[in-house]
Amino acid sequence: MKDLKYLSALSIPLAAAISIYFKGHWSYFTPVYAFIVIPFLELLMPLDTDNLTAEQLDKKSNSPVFDWMLYLNIPIVFGFLIYTLWDISTHTYAVYEIVGLVLSVGIVLGVNGINVGHELGHRQQSIERYFGKLLLLPSFYMHFYIEHNFGHHANAATHEDPATAKYNQSVYSFWFTSVFGQYFSAWKLQSQILNRSKLSFLNPKNDMFWYLILQSLYLLTVYYFFGLSGMYFALAVGVVGFLLLETVNYIEHYGLIRKKLPSGRYERVQESHSWNSNHVIGRIILYELTRHSDHHYKSAKKYQLLDCHDTSPQMPYGYPTSMVLSFFPPIWFRIMNPRIPEEMK
Repeated sequence: MKDLKYLSALSIPLAAAISIYFKGHWSYFTPVYAFIVIPFLELLMPLDTDNLTAEQLDKKSNSPVFDWMLYLNIPIVFGFLIYTLWDISTHTYAVYEIVGLVLSVGIVLGVNGINVGHELGHRQQSIERYFGKLLLLPSFYMHFYIEHNFGHHANAATHEDPATAKYNQSVYSFWFTSVFGQYFSAWKLQSQILNRSKLSFLNPKNDMFWYLILQSLYLLTVYYFFGLSGMYFALAVGVVGFLLLETVNYIEHYGLIRKKLPSGRYERVQESHSWNSNHVIGRIILYELTRHSDHHYKSAKKYQLLDCHDTSPQMPYGYPTSMVLSFFPPIWFRIMNPRIPEEMK
């Protein structure tokens, strides 16, 4: 039964269901749950630094339960999205209710969509990678698959990585530099991938073209079935979804920089180049994303197997709480800047 703890990640869609069903002021229940209730629970719950034994690793690595808990997010994400699109296109709601629903569904797209898509995007089986890209689609972030796997994991904690927040950079500045930086980086990486295979930029194997087509078709389909109001809603929740991802990106490597070697290359990514958290609630809700150093050490390692490393820099709070703190730059800088090693500043 302990293995089923990751079903707690579905408490985010459950909160969204409450927002969607009751409307009114309840439409804001999901952001309240995600950014007030969960951080409060994180403060109450103890840290868990335990790693799995060899026997547990063997058992959990071969259990399909952990994979199916990820797959379950696909019908949930698209079910919520389709129902809400139908609801807002057939009923009239106050502007404040629409804003609350945008935030609620957008949080589902970020946590249960992009975050799970990120995990599946690292898998070895093609079908799982396709599932991952599918979950990125409603947030218009399919390019994330290319940039993250071939760009970020090579350049993390360097000035060449748009997804690494610089020292004293606010999350709002980072949203801008990371969103556009990663998108242009994805096109550049796609071009390099095609060149290595001696294929032209206009080749059908250019995935970036397919992502543009699929995301455009998605919007056109929404417009056809749900009208202009549905299309605007789809755009808005997609933006909330990817900004949630970028906020996570912001806290994962904030201010941490790899040393440049005399050869001009950077030192290998180590445990000291990612911020980690062993706060239980954040670990479960985000499918162990908070054990980020081990993820960078071996990106194909499944979420349920990730280890805690003593040498990894630890955040004073969990990821959900840290995300909230990042929205207030002076507080964030005061808490995090003293924790960054002097040689990295």
